Amino acid sequence: MGDGKDGLLIRRRGALVVVSAPSGAGKTTLCHEVRKLVPSLFYSVSCTTRAPRAGETNGVDFHFITEAEFVATRERDEFAEWAVVHGHLYGTPARPLEAALARGEDV
Repeated sequence: MGDGKDGLLIRRRGALVVVSAPSGAGKTTLCHEVRKLVPSLFYSVSCTTRAPRAGETNGVDFHFITEAEFVATRERDEFAEWAVVHGHLYGTPARPLEAALARGEDV
């Protein structure tokens, strides 16, 4: 069963792990440490309308976008989830998640 001999092959779909906690709880630190231990994990880079903090890199830590870009993306239903946090918009782009999971990568 699933060995390919009978023409059936079940392709593994990746697993999605969501790290959620209040602001300042250490989510980023936790994720950085887990990525060191499990470098094969696909890391989802969220979008935000806030300005980058010292040491943050666009496309690595967050996708820093304008409110107009965020709203347009949200209206196209391209976020897996989104929220307002301390007056700024944050969202998780759905396409990269879906693609990684379909490739069998854990996210």
